[in-house]
Amino acid sequence: MKRTFILSVLTVVFFTFLSSCSSQEIDVKPFKFAYLADIHISDVATNVEDLELSVADINSLGDIDFVIFAGDITEFGSDEEILLAKEIIDRLKIPYYVVSGNHDSKWSESGCNTFLNVFGYEVFDFEFNGVRFLGTNSGPNMRMAPALVPRESMVWLDSVTNNVNKNTPVIFVNHYPLDNAMLNYKDVIEKLRRTNIQLSMCGHGHNNKSLDFDGIPGVMGRSNLRGGKVAAGYPGYNIVSIAGDSISFATRSNGVTQEPWHTMRMVKRVENPNTIENYLPDSVAESMDIINRDSPVSVVWEFQDVSDIGSAPYYSNGVVFISNSAGYIKALDFNDGSVKWEFKTGGKIYSSPIVDANEGVVIVGSTDNNIYGVDASNGQLRWKNSANKSVLGSAAIHNGLAFIGASDGTFRAIDVKTGETRWIYEQIKGFIEAKPWVDNQGVYIGDWANMVYAFDPVTGDLKWTWTNRRGRGLSAAAVWPVKANGKLFVVTPERRVHAIDASNGKELWSARGGREAIGLSEDLSAVYIKTMQDTVIAFDTRSYNRRDSSPIKIWESHAGYGYEIAPSPITSGYGMVFIPTDKGDIFSLDAQDGSFLWRYKMSIALINYIKPVGNNRLLVTSMDGKVSLLQL
Repeated sequence: MKRTFILSVLTVVFFTFLSSCSSQEIDVKPFKFAYLADIHISDVATNVEDLELSVADINSLGDIDFVIFAGDITEFGSDEEILLAKEIIDRLKIPYYVVSGNHDSKWSESGCNTFLNVFGYEVFDFEFNGVRFLGTNSGPNMRMAPALVPRESMVWLDSVTNNVNKNTPVIFVNHYPLDNAMLNYKDVIEKLRRTNIQLSMCGHGHNNKSLDFDGIPGVMGRSNLRGGKVAAGYPGYNIVSIAGDSISFATRSNGVTQEPWHTMRMVKRVENPNTIENYLPDSVAESMDIINRDSPVSVVWEFQDVSDIGSAPYYSNGVVFISNSAGYIKALDFNDGSVKWEFKTGGKIYSSPIVDANEGVVIVGSTDNNIYGVDASNGQLRWKNSANKSVLGSAAIHNGLAFIGASDGTFRAIDVKTGETRWIYEQIKGFIEAKPWVDNQGVYIGDWANMVYAFDPVTGDLKWTWTNRRGRGLSAAAVWPVKANGKLFVVTPERRVHAIDASNGKELWSARGGREAIGLSEDLSAVYIKTMQDTVIAFDTRSYNRRDSSPIKIWESHAGYGYEIAPSPITSGYGMVFIPTDKGDIFSLDAQDGSFLWRYKMSIALINYIKPVGNNRLLVTSMDGKVSLLQL
């Protein structure tokens, strides 16, 4: 009797187990979708034609359910390119879903605002035939740096992956592959592992390729462009077929769908990792601790925002002012980092706040086409000055005027007390994203049309222009220009530093080195140039070799930061030079001889600015939304 009872129980358990196994099998009703990436709409006529041909071809097929676009929709992220891409994509007769890539976000004249407004979203989440599709935008947004899923998108992904049905197959879409080309890929993977993740789809590499992302199957899709692809001479894309537990990928080009180049099987993949409480996974946090073990730096306080921060902090009268890509200006208490007040604009912000202490007003530009003057004590709006396009540039204040550039071809001088425009220059050729240098002699700024301008600070009259006569992408536009001893210094992505006579715009000397990061010594005797490969150079600002128009090098330091492309300004203080990097590290060099002093890892993302604030303290922001007050 007892044995019969036990056998009955075991039989029930066995069939319950079989039933649970069966319920976890993946069996999806068949469907197909088109998968396009790296479209790069621009003024190149064939790029436009390639998208038009692919859209028409998709419309000619009767069995495609929807279309996914995996980033780099445009070449420069301009308003014109985005609107043109949208007009062509809207010709599709079936639904489509789109995410942005680095080309859509790095050189965006709108600060990524136009992409959001035109397409209506930056992330997507939908379900089709029982399969859940999640898509996120990816940067770097407005700053030259390795890829990064923006902080606000990570917050969204964290919420979604915590609530997805564990039995629902999930496919993730992002422009970048989930590898070390993207700074927060480990965090993305950890969040995806909460779900029944089946596949991560990407673009960026312009070729079809099957990948593996820490056990998550990955697929990179070919570019839609015609040149040098699978079917050379014709645009093309992939058709993805899902049926039962199978996913296959086949290239379609010139009206022909080829045999699948990759097929994979869907299996149950929920791993249920421990909930991630911090933004960084433990492995990254532990590596930060190891790096910082020998550093003299300690954290006074740290503030973690819910959005990206792509701007410099500002300190004034016991308050730290920051801005973020969610469109907020925030005031933090200098003693503990707590939020004192916040002010919401109508767009994203990449403009660095600045405070006029005499008037008690903080000034910031926004991608909602406005420049704001906000009361520094309580966050109340004092005034608003409107532009015709996004305001990405940061203001510099001199003699009661705020000088700031925008994306509408206009540079402005604004009364900091009233917000009234004192003068404007309306013939800027490209959009402005940097902060000008201002003194009694001039206002100096570069744009993304390969021009550097010098204005009279009182009248706004154009004094001179300078150009390196190279293409748009080699403009002195991301660099914050600096001036010392009658010379204006800029660096350009052509990897050169230029010394310009500040009185007439004549180039005095040029040398190899640099990209977009530059800074001055405390006594203005040296200009610091960060190269893209491990080296910082100090040049003399006072004199140069007139015989051959070459600079005088004070020192050259192999700092140890490796390959590096952050455009963030170099700063100096306390007898040290502070080097920001694109991977969250701060390097400190001796200002006298350039010798290495210490390295401190604050984050995994680009360091925007390192601001000495007295008493051996540094105020720092990073692109992934961190603000730190550090003690040396």
